Amino acid sequence: MSVFTYVFEPGFFSSGPVHIALAVGTVIAITSAVVGVFTVTRGQSFAGHSLADIATTGGSGAFLIGINQFWGYLAFGAGAAAFMEMIGIQRRRGRDVATGVVLGAALGLAALFLYLGTEFSSTTGASFTILFGSMFVITSSTVPVLLASALLALATVVVLARVLLLSSLSPDIAAARGVPVRAVGAAYLMALAVSVALSAVIIGAVLSTALLIGPAATALRVAKGPVRAMVTAAGLGVAAIWIGIVLAYDSFYWPPSGRGWPVSFFVVTLIVGGYLLTYLRRERQPVAAERPDAEQVCSPA
Repeated sequence: MSVFTYVFEPGFFSSGPVHIALAVGTVIAITSAVVGVFTVTRGQSFAGHSLADIATTGGSGAFLIGINQFWGYLAFGAGAAAFMEMIGIQRRRGRDVATGVVLGAALGLAALFLYLGTEFSSTTGASFTILFGSMFVITSSTVPVLLASALLALATVVVLARVLLLSSLSPDIAAARGVPVRAVGAAYLMALAVSVALSAVIIGAVLSTALLIGPAATALRVAKGPVRAMVTAAGLGVAAIWIGIVLAYDSFYWPPSGRGWPVSFFVVTLIVGGYLLTYLRRERQPVAAERPDAEQVCSPA
């Protein structure tokens, strides 16, 4: 028996759910990684975490009324992002206060929706899927919507990359150069909300921040410059998704057989493990390598 058969259990390459999980997971991992680099650079990891928690409210509300959970994730995430931008100010303290207010209200609603959903529905495992996700239950009819949403969020961030970096590093310089800082921030928050909603679909609302922040934070520790960081983060995110899918599929054959482990567990474990490995490096990259100078960002070169 070859090593290949030890790594991939029978039926892995012919499984429809595996094909969908690999395709959707790859696109979402790349989108989350690129958006995540800007999230870390802008110091808005708390906003990303809060939107992930708020996605729980949207997913549980969607389950309660009987629609696809992605629409609940997206609607509540986008609404929360808009509200945080509306009542928040550009200073980080103001953003955190606004985020905390929205988060507290959303979690209260999530508790109510989950309670009502379990009381009035005979569907089993819905709460687990909302909180921790499962790439193997994504239906083929949902794939086009997920891919289109991911590509839209990715395109938004890529198009705004230069002004996003500049406004992240120095809002005053950005404003002086004619950058609509508030509008750019709002567009970025919407892309962030979409990215969080997509991550919630594959690894759950509770764990979606790991896919958003983990690869990006790891890449910023080992890569020089924002472009290399985005490429590195995308590679790390895709690797975690692929390996996680293989391990989750194989776990169905581990004793006791037929009781597979959640794919989200493997994905998050790999991401956290990769981040911790960066601390084994003797010399950490200087902060300047992680956050480019504002003048370098806006320079024509």
